Amino acid sequence: MSPAEQIPIRDGELIAAIDMGSNSFHMVVARIEHGEPRVIDRLRDTVRMAAGLRTDGSLDADRRARAMACLARFGQRIAGLPSMRVRAVATNTVRQLASPQTFLTSAEAALGHPIEVVSGREEGRLIFLGAAHDLPVSREPRLVIDVGGGSTEFIIGRSLAPLHTESVQAGCIASTLRFFPAGKINRKRWQRAGSDIGVLLQQFAEDYRESGWQDAYGSSGTAKSIGSVVQAMGFSDDGITAQSLVALREVLIEHGQINTLKLPGLIEDRAPVLAGGVVIMEAAFAALGIDRLRVCESSMREGLLWDLLGRAGGSDPRTGSIDALASRYGVDRAQARRVESTAMMLFDQVARSWKLNGDAREWLSWAARVHEIGLAIAHSQHHHHGAYILRHADLAGFSRQEQQLLAAVVDMHRRKPDKSVITALPQRYRALARYTTALLRLAVLFRRARRTESLPQMRLAASSKSLRLTLPHKWLEQHPLSEADLQQEQAPMAELGLRLELSGN
Repeated sequence: MSPAEQIPIRDGELIAAIDMGSNSFHMVVARIEHGEPRVIDRLRDTVRMAAGLRTDGSLDADRRARAMACLARFGQRIAGLPSMRVRAVATNTVRQLASPQTFLTSAEAALGHPIEVVSGREEGRLIFLGAAHDLPVSREPRLVIDVGGGSTEFIIGRSLAPLHTESVQAGCIASTLRFFPAGKINRKRWQRAGSDIGVLLQQFAEDYRESGWQDAYGSSGTAKSIGSVVQAMGFSDDGITAQSLVALREVLIEHGQINTLKLPGLIEDRAPVLAGGVVIMEAAFAALGIDRLRVCESSMREGLLWDLLGRAGGSDPRTGSIDALASRYGVDRAQARRVESTAMMLFDQVARSWKLNGDAREWLSWAARVHEIGLAIAHSQHHHHGAYILRHADLAGFSRQEQQLLAAVVDMHRRKPDKSVITALPQRYRALARYTTALLRLAVLFRRARRTESLPQMRLAASSKSLRLTLPHKWLEQHPLSEADLQQEQAPMAELGLRLELSGN
């Protein structure tokens, strides 16, 4: 990413979003007009990745080949766009892979752009962001349900902000394969499916019922397909109702076989996964007390466009997530500010030599703000505790790879850095992790006293494999502990592939 990413996207520019869902891959290309994305092109391919996910976490060769071919086509369409104007995300099926990075390396090569893996809750945030821009303006909370191929997201939000987000491991492909093997539908299998999915929803159903949402909406292909069928068959003339789902369920059970299913309003490529989608939707209606659900045309891909606009315009949800995390874990804000300001001063001296941009500066800032969150667990090994939190917390705006990057920097900011933490990162993040870790380590060292005090005039010069730190002789004489710390820091820096040289003036 480049500094240009921090500049608002101008009218007339093109941006693109790719949603690598478990059922279908979608891409939308939009032109910015009056500060809003106007979609000018849509591409869709029914890849059905979830159908190729094996129990050992591998992906069968056919689905993998279809995914790569689709991404190559998408990549051809957006070949002229800079990566800062493209956001591509992978969802549940890639989350379930035993080795997602192996898949992503090939996928990014096919697309020609980086691909992020998002958590279920981050997926929900993006879904709500896209849907909310498409819904009538309202101050009341509303419910959005998105039944995907491998998971289903439930979001309650007000205006453009999600308030509650849940993701369950039940999607239209996975549920069809699990509950209706060999494509056979009968009442016993349907009842078992509804019961099992209902158990998943009971984890949050009561809280959702009591949250006071006013209207319910369904986004994505499953809701659109069900809505189209119940309307075409005369079961409902306004969205999806509880009664229309009962009627559709009876039609499916009476038909008994998925492979020969043909219904009014149902497009051919949706027929193989309709049963799984209907049983999930029926369970959701029962668990959450839904009477009617209207279909929303926008979903996560549109949410990605709006999120891309927000990041470029300085409204980045990741900053809010970092501040919320610092509050939740009782970070010493004064010390974090001291470390952050010192890290920023050091960054500005080496940014040009290391070719670090404004995006890298922000990563260093975020790491400094939360480098001590692990102290909420224990002082011993607190860098490891903090890294664990950052890897596994639900952080709005962050992809899984981005959380791994932030966790890596916090993990290595003290004691001996573990080289394997860096090699586990995607290639594009490894140099950034090394450099931000080095700067954070020095900033923490200079602020070891944990009090406000003036720092000496210092010069930090950098090359790709070295750092030269120059400090006043007099200051070094007056601060023998700091000088000893700097001497001892040479060995850990070597683990980062950097030679730390100290000199006085």
